[in-house]
Amino acid sequence: MDKIARAIAAGGEFRVVAAITTETVNEAVRRHKCSPTVAAALGRTMTASLLLAASLKDSDRLTIRIEGDGPAGTIIAEATAAGTVRGYVANPFAELPPKADGKFDVGGIVGKGMLHVIREIGTDLSVPLEPYVGSVPLVSGEIAEDIAYYLLTSEQIPSAVLLGVLLQNTEPFVKASGGVMIQMMPGANKHLITMIEDTISHAPHLTSIINAETSPSDLMRHALGEISYEILEEKPARFECNCSRERANAMLVSLGRDEMTAMMDEDGGAVITCGFCNENYEIGGEELRRLIDGEK
Repeated sequence: MDKIARAIAAGGEFRVVAAITTETVNEAVRRHKCSPTVAAALGRTMTASLLLAASLKDSDRLTIRIEGDGPAGTIIAEATAAGTVRGYVANPFAELPPKADGKFDVGGIVGKGMLHVIREIGTDLSVPLEPYVGSVPLVSGEIAEDIAYYLLTSEQIPSAVLLGVLLQNTEPFVKASGGVMIQMMPGANKHLITMIEDTISHAPHLTSIINAETSPSDLMRHALGEISYEILEEKPARFECNCSRERANAMLVSLGRDEMTAMMDEDGGAVITCGFCNENYEIGGEELRRLIDGEK
């Protein structure tokens, strides 16, 4: 089972969030039928959204929207404080050759562009509050560096962000996926910062330690080295989409009577596909006719 955990380290000088997202990312990759490099990009983005959403309140939602000029096109991940996440990629079949070191060219598949982080507060309210949107240019397209740059630039929080997706040639294609985010609080000991930087620079790749028994705490130890930490909360993480037949019908109604009538005349019904989970909602002729009549 995938999990996400929050902790404090060095007596509160650092906030730490870590997540195992292997099953979660694999479900998204399966649904979107992603190419290997797009799978890595989408998986990193989904994991990052879970890390950032870990500090939200129950009714809040966080979305990462990456608008790059690379072959993958727009990438979106939407997460909640409950540990749920869903993802979208405009061109899931796009692919590029690996880099010279054999690694996926995630930066190339994403390209240059902008990173947007949207925080929606009080989504359960009758009138939700205006969302907060922070935007920064992509610095590498490798996702982790871009998230760290966003946190430093937009939220003034120096952070270390580690993200990884390891793939294999047979199903399930995602062998390991996870991430760690370490945020430095004001006045954090510079010696401890140096220790963390040194630990991260010499540690093996994050996905090399993820297996069925790995916990978020293991990832924290991997990144923090000898620095002590205290787990504050741990909970499951999972792929979950909030689409529904009711929302599909509402989208049809929003198109207007003329458009729905054209669908009825040409196809005898309609098929709505959710971009986040690829679920198909087949709206038959009788149901579509009721929607048309209700639109009058």
